[in-house]
Amino acid sequence: MPSRKAADAARAKAASDGGRIEGSVRDLVEGAKSRLPELARQAERVFQDRADRLKSQSREATEAANEQLETARTYVVERVQERPFTTTLAVLGAGFLLGLLFAGRRR
Repeated sequence: MPSRKAADAARAKAASDGGRIEGSVRDLVEGAKSRLPELARQAERVFQDRADRLKSQSREATEAANEQLETARTYVVERVQERPFTTTLAVLGAGFLLGLLFAGRRR
């Protein structure tokens, strides 16, 4: 059986080690607390940069879509002006076919 002296020495060493561990943990927590505001600022900067990039990409995509839409509109207007009778027949035919499709579902 260990002697009383050895047990007292082990207790003292455990208390000393516990105190050092507690101090180390306290230092780690304080370090984390001091870094937290900087980390939050960095995260905010990254988020803002990504939001700005996404905004510019969506603006570019919108502009491209608007250009394509304008090109399509111009094409349709030119074709209608070139062949008004053919266009009228095509639109009437498409309307007739859509009418048949929708009427067929009701029966």
